[in-house]
Amino acid sequence: MKSRYKKLSLIAVALVGLGGAAALVLNAFQSNLVFFFSPTEVHQGKAPADRVFRIGGLVQEGSVQRQPDGLTTRFVVTDTARIIPAVYTGILPDLFAEGKGVVADGKLGSDGLFVANRVLAKHDENYMPPEAAHALEQAKEAGKTLKSY
Repeated sequence: MKSRYKKLSLIAVALVGLGGAAALVLNAFQSNLVFFFSPTEVHQGKAPADRVFRIGGLVQEGSVQRQPDGLTTRFVVTDTARIIPAVYTGILPDLFAEGKGVVADGKLGSDGLFVANRVLAKHDENYMPPEAAHALEQAKEAGKTLKSY
């Protein structure tokens, strides 16, 4: 085999290897990507039904119900326009409370119940995730009344 063909073969193999590595990195990135949705966007069907996504808003006053097992908690996430019922099994953050900001990762069940696998609460009275603050602002501007999913 001539030197020129060896070089071309080596370049081709390197390009194929580089393309394969890039494809693996992009696939890993896509599978770990989590999107944020407000309760209104979930109600509009914008949230994926088969993937984990993040929902954010406020914990509705009077909605927190702790189950007898001590770990399962049912609550409602609202953006003041729509509500989404949620359930979480695990230890909640200390700052989790009614009327406070919350962001939860999980999946939406076919019954409209959001099953959270992680719950995050705001860390002080002035902080709210930018996405949640934006969603609440949009809901207030729209002037919609509170409606159930």
